[in-house]
Amino acid sequence: MRRTLLGLALAVAAALPAAAQDSGVRTVDARWEKAMRAGDANAATACYAPDAVMWFPDTPEARGKDAILKAYQGFFGAYTVTDVALTNAVAQTHGDLSAGWGNYMFRLQPKKGGDGVVLKGRFTAAAKNVGGQWVYVADHASSEPAPPAAPAAKP
Repeated sequence: MRRTLLGLALAVAAALPAAAQDSGVRTVDARWEKAMRAGDANAATACYAPDAVMWFPDTPEARGKDAILKAYQGFFGAYTVTDVALTNAVAQTHGDLSAGWGNYMFRLQPKKGGDGVVLKGRFTAAAKNVGGQWVYVADHASSEPAPPAAPAAKP
């Protein structure tokens, strides 16, 4: 009987869409990606706890929702996001705390004109469940480093 119930539970879980199986930081990541594609600073900021901290490449620290909103407003004022992807994403959730890490990619079109920009890098995020909703408490991204220099030719 236990094997039958376990088998049934596994079959149901496998049949569920991936979003229904995800929890923790992955649910926030999905909301954040949607907000980024929409260019919606308010929706992006809603992914953060009131006392969250956000560290993005080449920008000052944004601590608290007001600073995070201001950072996203500046970003969306300068760029239109044409694509965003979180890849190689890993997440671990324990109780009301969750951590995630992986790689990111943005395709951006400057609003002032000019060639599109592709940004790639790495991210680490921590989230917590606040009143039944997962939100980021810390969001850190760093630019992808330049590839290592080729070894010098031997004389």
